[in-house]
Amino acid sequence: MIDVGELMPDMDLTAPDGGTVKLSDYHGKKLVLFFYPKASTPGCTTESKDFSALLPEFEKAGAAVLGMSADSPKRQQNFINKQELTVDIASDESTEFLEKIGVWAEKKMYGKTYMGIIRSTFLIGPDGKVLQAWPKVKVKGHAEEVLAAVQAA
Repeated sequence: MIDVGELMPDMDLTAPDGGTVKLSDYHGKKLVLFFYPKASTPGCTTESKDFSALLPEFEKAGAAVLGMSADSPKRQQNFINKQELTVDIASDESTEFLEKIGVWAEKKMYGKTYMGIIRSTFLIGPDGKVLQAWPKVKVKGHAEEVLAAVQAA
């Protein structure tokens, strides 16, 4: 997994409306980049809603927030609409970016092995370097913890 001090790679990702999102679009400001396994599932919904609720505080601290999964842009748009999310969302259906930074990995559940996203968050500095990383995130209280780190950075 990409680590603190490393440059977050840039890549074309897909916005829910089918447009293109790049991490370099956020250069010059701090970026909270959070990865969730699947849109519209309970933990992912809670996490995305928590980040959305705190978005004004993140912006006040000079940070943008971008959530990402391997879901289709259409599924992401439905997720945004249904949950009234205000954070930016992107898709990596190819999983190329997810693999490159190490959040796409083998997982196990109920005795089955499969590939999926490790719920992770990264605080990226204005220069594109990772300032802080949260691998294997627990949802409860996570957005607040990240906000505190953004405010301290």
